[in-house]
Amino acid sequence: MSLTAEQVKARNQDLIKEVLEVYPDKTAKRRAKHLNVFEEGKTDCNVKSNIKSIPGVMTIRGCAYAGSKGVVWGPIKDMIHISHGPVGCGQYSWASRRNYYIGLTGIDSFGTMQFTSDFQEKDIVFGGDKKLEKIIDEIEELFPLNKGISVQSECPIGLIGDDIEAVSKKKSKEYNGKTIVPVRCEGFRGVSQSLGHHIANDAVRDWVFDKSEGKHADFVGTPYDVAIIGDYNIGGDAWASRILLEEMGLRVIAQWSGDGSIAELENTPKAKLNVLHCYRSMNYISRHMEEKYGIPWVEYNFFGPSKIEASLREIAGHFDDKIKEGAERVIAKYKPMVQAVIDKYKPRLEGKKVMLYVGGLRPRHVIGAYEDLGMEVVGTGYEFAHNDDYQRTTHYVKDGTLIYDDVTGYEFEKFVEKVQPDLVGSGIKEKYVFQKMGVPFRQMHSWDYSGPYHGYDGFAIFARDMDMAINNPVWGLTRTPWAKD
Repeated sequence: MSLTAEQVKARNQDLIKEVLEVYPDKTAKRRAKHLNVFEEGKTDCNVKSNIKSIPGVMTIRGCAYAGSKGVVWGPIKDMIHISHGPVGCGQYSWASRRNYYIGLTGIDSFGTMQFTSDFQEKDIVFGGDKKLEKIIDEIEELFPLNKGISVQSECPIGLIGDDIEAVSKKKSKEYNGKTIVPVRCEGFRGVSQSLGHHIANDAVRDWVFDKSEGKHADFVGTPYDVAIIGDYNIGGDAWASRILLEEMGLRVIAQWSGDGSIAELENTPKAKLNVLHCYRSMNYISRHMEEKYGIPWVEYNFFGPSKIEASLREIAGHFDDKIKEGAERVIAKYKPMVQAVIDKYKPRLEGKKVMLYVGGLRPRHVIGAYEDLGMEVVGTGYEFAHNDDYQRTTHYVKDGTLIYDDVTGYEFEKFVEKVQPDLVGSGIKEKYVFQKMGVPFRQMHSWDYSGPYHGYDGFAIFARDMDMAINNPVWGLTRTPWAKD
């Protein structure tokens, strides 16, 4: 028997109370601020966010280094990104996000290679500046076609005081003004990977934009130049988005950081509009370009046909009738394909319930794609959101939706156990726990080795993958290992 909206709200409120009972009083009081049931008409989800996780309570967050190297800088394909510190951080962040790129690996593209200073005990004692200089010299000898270098500092660098800025300036002069960017993204900074995004954005501002004036003098602009900001091309997402923008008549002069280049970064301030996909990771640099260069920006959502249509029209609204007509032409072109996808998969997925827990923008942006297939998102939350992310989420969620910020492993398992969704969409750390519980799962950080999920082509893949997860006969053949007979 299905519950009424009021019964769902009451159930979820009781569930939050039940989960909090296992904590000591002080911890329960702190965690209670991060859990809530959304009430329709509110302008906020009324949860605390961007607050330090509680020691001893398992969090699924990453660190500032992960936000800078793993998200913002790492996918810039023709630069070499040095993980400056012990080998582990670089190894963990090595080629794990499927940021597709076009190029010859090791020749002019380096996205799936790992470069690390591999700190040892003596480097902690005596400092790593000389080692960093030697590494940059070796990079220039071994990979002469690289277009720039970034130095991604790990925790020990901030603790021992290595002067990565001085080394970067010195080596930049030695190599004829080559772009060498020091990024102070030590993992202990901030409360999550979110500060790493901000630090990386500031490094783009200070070490790329401020030093690129006069470069690319041969660049010829058009009234329809746009830049795709904050799309990391996971499984080819940025390519799927770019197809639609170019089909409607716009010229994409830069996309970053997925399949991006240093030249595209340098040319971005020449765009007429910045189209921003991941608000959390790139709103800082978008606001800076608006303030300094007068470039407006618009947040877009290319998950699912409903949101694609709305976004195409919003983007077109910044241009003339030619682009507006182009947007309508693109929407009409893909309507039959979209309808065929919905006709095939909606009967198999309608009414299915989903719980999400992801990073960046996915906890809200993918909701529309599920709804296009007749599915319902009954719980959602972010790993490292700020308050403005939850304000934006109110436009997507329905009355009674369970909201959880920086959810702990225990809380998430209990929520899933009680709510019993048909599908969970979260990260690799959660995947195998829920699959062992017998709950269908999709890895929604990097599309579970599938993708793209953006754009009309991506929607067809998204629908197929959700059907494949939920309706797979394996769930009727397996048994939760720790379940009692």
